[in-house]
Amino acid sequence: MVSEEFTQKAAAVQSLTQRPNDDELLQLYGLYKQATVGDNTTDKPGLFDFKGKYKWEAWDKLKGTSQEDAEKQYIALADELIAKYN
Repeated sequence: MVSEEFTQKAAAVQSLTQRPNDDELLQLYGLYKQATVGDNTTDKPGLFDFKGKYKWEAWDKLKGTSQEDAEKQYIALADELIAKYN
């Protein structure tokens, strides 16, 4: 169960005035999935699904990170991005 602060940061990131770069977005995605779902147990996307593969890898590299730690890391990254892109 994610905290209210996490939910607020996720909403704030969705309404940034500028778009973060792809690496930042992938990092956000991985941390979000790890915080909300836990370890990635899904099959890796197909060879030609580049976007899906990058998202899967961003989440999978966090395997073993607790949901609480992922939430804290997500909030910290969201704060950085909000300061940088708003």
